[in-house]
Amino acid sequence: MGKLIYAADDEENIREILKSFLIDSGFEVEVFPTGDELFDAFRKKPCDLAVLDIMMPGTDGLTICKRLREISKVPIIILTAKDSEMDYVTGMTYGGDDYLTKPFRPSMLVMRIKALFRRIEMEHADTVPENEEELTFGDIVYSYKTREVTCKGNKAALTMTELALLRYMMEQKDRAIPREELLDKIWGISTEVETRVTDETVRRIRKKLAAVGSSVAITVVWGFGYKLEASK
Repeated sequence: MGKLIYAADDEENIREILKSFLIDSGFEVEVFPTGDELFDAFRKKPCDLAVLDIMMPGTDGLTICKRLREISKVPIIILTAKDSEMDYVTGMTYGGDDYLTKPFRPSMLVMRIKALFRRIEMEHADTVPENEEELTFGDIVYSYKTREVTCKGNKAALTMTELALLRYMMEQKDRAIPREELLDKIWGISTEVETRVTDETVRRIRKKLAAVGSSVAITVVWGFGYKLEASK
């Protein structure tokens, strides 16, 4: 049985195109004209991934994203209006894992979805390194067993994507990491993903680490990428 995907968009032709492409790609799909209907369906039967348009009748997609994130870690892809910087930033802030700007090719959405599922499978398949149950950097600890990051016993409320990015940086702690490498390792694709999705994910991680009192910083290496640093 394929992964179950819920998609909400108020344009019927878009719903039908998405449904057709996703079914052809081996997924089970349910489409909804509003985010409210998607959310109600999710509460009755959670899906494996949700696709949310922002502008819909009733509750907007950003609010639905926030509500889903309050009850689940389900991967969420946001569909934003062309060149709408605020929509993009808000969607990522509310816990979206990725986004696409309209108009987009349905094949691109399929690619993004498959990349997210690959990352989930890799996370679940990861085994605990020999003689190493935890990964430590500065005052934060990643547990390979619980797949959580804590600071002085306080759990950082990281999404799946944020957790994957921070863990990778902790594993590569002695070097600066190019944006392109993070895109490839975390999102599973490189040239097709805008670099600002990495920048916004880093911003969210910084905020959540600060919320648990961590002194660990993710610093910018201008024109290159990011580096993890711990206060002395």
